[in-house]
Amino acid sequence: MALICLVLQIVTGLFLAMHYKSDANLAFASIEYISREVQYGWFIRYMHSNGASVFFIVVYLHMLRALMHGSFFYPRHLLWTTGVIIFFLMITTSFFGYVLPWGQMSFWAATVIISLFSAIPLVGPDIVLWLWGGFSVGDATLNRFFSLHFFFPFLILALSIIHLMLLHEFGSNNPIGTSFRSDGLPMGPYYIIKDLNGINILFIFFFYLVHFVPNLLGHPDNYILSNPLVTPPHIVPEWYFLPLYAILRSIPNKLLGVIGLFFAMLTLLVLPMLAGKTNIIRSFFFKPFLKILIVFVIFNSVILGWIGGQPVIPPYYFIGQIATFMYYWLFFSFMFVGFFEQIVSKVYSKKNINII
Repeated sequence: MALICLVLQIVTGLFLAMHYKSDANLAFASIEYISREVQYGWFIRYMHSNGASVFFIVVYLHMLRALMHGSFFYPRHLLWTTGVIIFFLMITTSFFGYVLPWGQMSFWAATVIISLFSAIPLVGPDIVLWLWGGFSVGDATLNRFFSLHFFFPFLILALSIIHLMLLHEFGSNNPIGTSFRSDGLPMGPYYIIKDLNGINILFIFFFYLVHFVPNLLGHPDNYILSNPLVTPPHIVPEWYFLPLYAILRSIPNKLLGVIGLFFAMLTLLVLPMLAGKTNIIRSFFFKPFLKILIVFVIFNSVILGWIGGQPVIPPYYFIGQIATFMYYWLFFSFMFVGFFEQIVSKVYSKKNINII
């Protein structure tokens, strides 16, 4: 399903690029032209905008499944690492694409997010100037973001091929969490029919969004032409950025906020090292303490997403700080809980062997 979403994004993006104008004076009008004048342009545009949200939903479910089945443990740690890198590229690509409509929220999101790099000592201001292409968000920024937004999906596709190659190298995980090459099933007909059922469900949800509620996941301010002189009362990114945005806003110091945002993503990358090595049983279904941690991670991520869409006022600000602390604490708890359960499993394994 994730691969289908990626292909749809690339195909619809190619058609949109035929009519889009990466010019600060024409970008917003070109989006309106695509939606109103180009034949089936509204369909292609809404497929692309809602396709990004559906893509993230599928990937979040995929990551949840990988966490629950312990797919980040050795020998699948490289598979998890490439998946996390693809996720980072998805976030970057979608941010570039969010700026392209050149609405109010697009313009100010680019202004606020890019200006965060200025907190980096020594090189920060130069990075901001390079990304902006000047002293403020403007035409050069839009051209840079359009070029990168067009290029990154092909980079994601290349990494996805590597991801699939690693999957075939180590095999897919299962709910039990054990590895037995002898129980493998051929692709057809079981997995083909199973995947087709999942794809049907995906398309039903996807085309419901496109045809009935195409603007449900968008922000109304982004349908207003960007105005550098009018700041929106509440700058909100797309919903899939909200947990990371909440972490960024919950840390009062600008530099510490950028560092906190960086480490929030880095924890996913180093999760195999935090969890350590494990025995033959990898699934969390047989590890009650790790299962509880996963439930708390999910609940805490939902809280962060909710806080990211709220204004920075009490009590949302304090709840965001607590949820941010819990995010780091939960992920680093994997190291201690995983080590504890590994010792317990070894003790019980020796005890059972002696009994047998």
